[in-house]
Amino acid sequence: MDTVHANGMAIRYDVQGEGPWLILSHSLATDLTLWDEQMPALMPYFRVLRFDTRGHGGSSAPEGPYDFAMLTADVLGLMDTLGVERVHFCGISMGGMIAQHVALAAPDRIDKLVLVSTTSGYPPDARAMWAERIAAVRSNGLEPLVAPTLERWFTPPYRAAHPDVMARIGNLIRATPAAGYMGSGQAIAALDATDRLRTLRCPTLVIAGADDAGTPPAMGQRIAAQIPGARFELIPSASHLCNFEQAKTFNRLLLDFL
Repeated sequence: MDTVHANGMAIRYDVQGEGPWLILSHSLATDLTLWDEQMPALMPYFRVLRFDTRGHGGSSAPEGPYDFAMLTADVLGLMDTLGVERVHFCGISMGGMIAQHVALAAPDRIDKLVLVSTTSGYPPDARAMWAERIAAVRSNGLEPLVAPTLERWFTPPYRAAHPDVMARIGNLIRATPAAGYMGSGQAIAALDATDRLRTLRCPTLVIAGADDAGTPPAMGQRIAAQIPGARFELIPSASHLCNFEQAKTFNRLLLDFL
């Protein structure tokens, strides 16, 4: 793990493997280790750049609010600092939202785009839900969110069979700085990229877990319908973190596409 200063903040990152550049962007309330299950499959073919989003892991966690222009500038600043011109970009959940905005802001720097368990916008009632969640974190911290988040992110059979994964991901959630969670939550609540996606021309794969209640498959299908030529893939028996729950299927889809 290394740290660079870009866009006025410290960004923790990790580079492994050989080949074309591939950036992996993690979900809210995790860090770059969310991609550990993918690294052995990807490293023989790609130079994989993982990073901690602003407000997460080993990166700076300034007080919010954050927005996607800021989070995009962080990524482009990281790329510039490391001398990365063009990349494949794969993001899950919030990372998929960042991936959309990076592709919209710098289309000439994105080769292929992979958007996982994500959405391009929320209905108005979701904004109220995010406001409640942010207020709860401001009052009580992240600990009360650990159990309900794990329930949203994984199917019941997987949770029961993998207590080690629940402990590991639970620790990532509770370790997230409150400022980072609240700042990112404000960015997510204001997400509204759907109508702009039709301008994208990069080859795009959209992946959804069939049992994901937080970002249901219909949200992924809407993204795929907006981006010309995009492909949509549904992973059965998986919820939000389908890269964990069905890692072999996920890795195969990702490698085949890239």
